[in-house]
Amino acid sequence: MRDESSLVFSGIAPHPPIMVPEVGREDSRDVRGSIQAMAELTRRIISTGAKTLVLISPHAPLDPNAFVAYGGPTLHGDFSRFRAPETSVEVPSADQLLDQIKSCADDENLDLIDLGHGNLDHGTSVPLYFLIRNGWRGKVVALGYSYLSKRDHLRFGECIKNAADSIGQPVALLASGDLSHRLKPDAPAGYDPAAYLFDEQVVAAIEANDAQQIAGIDPGLRKLAGECGYRSMLIALGATRSLKQLGEVLHYEAPFGVGYLVAQLTRQESFDRAGKAETESAESVVADPAQALPQLARQVVETYTMTSNKFNAALPALEILSARAACFVSIRTLDGELRGCIGTIEPVKDTLADELVANAIGAATRDPRFPQVVSTELPNLRYSVDILSAIEPTTIDQLDPAVFGVVVEDERGIHRGLLLPDIEGVETAAQQVEIAARKAGIPQGVPLRISRFRVTRFSERD
Repeated sequence: MRDESSLVFSGIAPHPPIMVPEVGREDSRDVRGSIQAMAELTRRIISTGAKTLVLISPHAPLDPNAFVAYGGPTLHGDFSRFRAPETSVEVPSADQLLDQIKSCADDENLDLIDLGHGNLDHGTSVPLYFLIRNGWRGKVVALGYSYLSKRDHLRFGECIKNAADSIGQPVALLASGDLSHRLKPDAPAGYDPAAYLFDEQVVAAIEANDAQQIAGIDPGLRKLAGECGYRSMLIALGATRSLKQLGEVLHYEAPFGVGYLVAQLTRQESFDRAGKAETESAESVVADPAQALPQLARQVVETYTMTSNKFNAALPALEILSARAACFVSIRTLDGELRGCIGTIEPVKDTLADELVANAIGAATRDPRFPQVVSTELPNLRYSVDILSAIEPTTIDQLDPAVFGVVVEDERGIHRGLLLPDIEGVETAAQQVEIAARKAGIPQGVPLRISRFRVTRFSERD
């Protein structure tokens, strides 16, 4: 029998600014495994239905005797300290949950101080950047830990769980923190040959599905490792020690001598407002193709751009992805300018899922009108997926450019051109046919064969 709690997910996230493409630029490729893992972590949070997130950062302003919370109503963070002032995150504060956490902490004689502003540190902003980038939308309680005892951090974690249960809405919790900072001779905090043992023990505890072991790591080892995530993890451990453990290391790496860990600690598959886990799979929660298909296109392009590998994570549970269908994937900038578009008129793959993956990569790399997408562009792109019906012969008087796409061919079928429906500036069927013929390289006056098709369009929300 599953534990019934409103705390439906808990995990660990790294926070090196170099992961953010606008900050790290080409160096972000060295942490592409962590970037991919954050996409998977986000997908899992979304699957639980959690629209509220508690995030504990080691870089919030510290008070020796109290925990701290960023004030609302809006929480804002940017990367101006890291030469990317134009890159920022902004989320609404989850005031109801924060008030309840304060109340529960008071009952335990633990102080929680309001910082009086919502200007987030990078330990909060980096995980939020990737959550938002990968499709999560919701409210946030942003907290910082203290110099209080280990026991007090565990108790504070229990307060978070009790507060979540009291409001009866699904809540996710992330402990932001990097592991050892002394893994290589050129590491920013220096080098200690035993520092790797701290990371080994954290990873081993999660892989053994016994993350609670982390609370017992030797303080001397923590000190020589120069870690910055232990107290964040303690709070997460306190919040989840009564819950079913579902630990999984999604990724660990240390390319710059600092350990970056993306991990799941606990997870409920789905949640209703009464706080009961439902029986459907986690993937079935993400059942809206209007969100899932363009989000899948985004993940495919970002994975390929950052790693040169094809997307191989779990797919959303949508029947349509198992069907055989043609599709187009379009990539646009935030200003609405086309950045790439590749598709198929008729299906060439066994499933729409395979069709979408191939065309998303093609849109980012093979559209002859544009250079290949690079990593620094990724946060400023939006995606849409057009699924095509079967094409059918037609005549020009049966076309409506707002409703039907068109395919034109010369009489021998050697040259063929396509135009999707509902294109800005295309008002008449004659315009639509003329543009499609020009794209195919068919001279004016040559007899044409005309076909039409319908499109179901799924566009990513801003």
